[in-house]
Amino acid sequence: MARVLVIVPFAFDEKGLKNRRAQLDSVAFGPDIEFDFCGVKAGPALLDCYHDYALAEIALFEAGLGAQEDGYDAVCIDTMSDSGMNSLRSVLDIPVIGPGRASFMMALMLGNRFSVVTQWDGWIPLYKKSSVEYGVANMLASVRSINVMPDVENLLGGKEEVVFPKLVDCATRCIEEDGAEVILLGSTTMHQAHGHMAENLPVPVINPGPLTYKLAECVLGLGLSHSRKAYPSPTVPKSAMVRAMMAGAAGVDD
Repeated sequence: MARVLVIVPFAFDEKGLKNRRAQLDSVAFGPDIEFDFCGVKAGPALLDCYHDYALAEIALFEAGLGAQEDGYDAVCIDTMSDSGMNSLRSVLDIPVIGPGRASFMMALMLGNRFSVVTQWDGWIPLYKKSSVEYGVANMLASVRSINVMPDVENLLGGKEEVVFPKLVDCATRCIEEDGAEVILLGSTTMHQAHGHMAENLPVPVINPGPLTYKLAECVLGLGLSHSRKAYPSPTVPKSAMVRAMMAGAAGVDD
């Protein structure tokens, strides 16, 4: 049985993790894989700026440090920021998959130009930053937002009648005005809207969280992992320091 650890970028209790775990319900898996979800010890509030990017990077890195030791076969990052993905790849031999990079590359398998539809204006810089880092900025048709403040724990529950039509209208403008051939949901916190959007749009709609789960199943089945040439191991590992930092942070509210 293959075991995959999904790391959520917030310090959630079981309620918050349950809403994230619901992403598994939208995709089918073979019988030989299972997923465990965990939050970070401490981390950012919204992932809306470089301050939060820095906090998320170290928080997710620490949360995944022991994954291989604990018997996991792969790690999935549960944020489009891909926080901690590169640093974890440098210390783990098992596959580490982030939905930002995975979504961009999948979009380019399905079309030539894609748009990101997001919930909140505060997240827009993140997608533009990532598109440049991953070398796909010239294929990014647009990033559009409905500018509804996110609830990273409760997600879209109770807002469906308001938010879902807005997301469809926003994506339609991406297609008709910007030339998008594929639509990406801008956050794993938006996963509840995927079914409605897919049914009401004429192009593929990528749901980033479930995509990473299927890719984990795929790369494990193929016996693949990231290249050590691309992600060299640290000459002087500092795992104890990272763990001590996060243990201290866990007791600090501000």
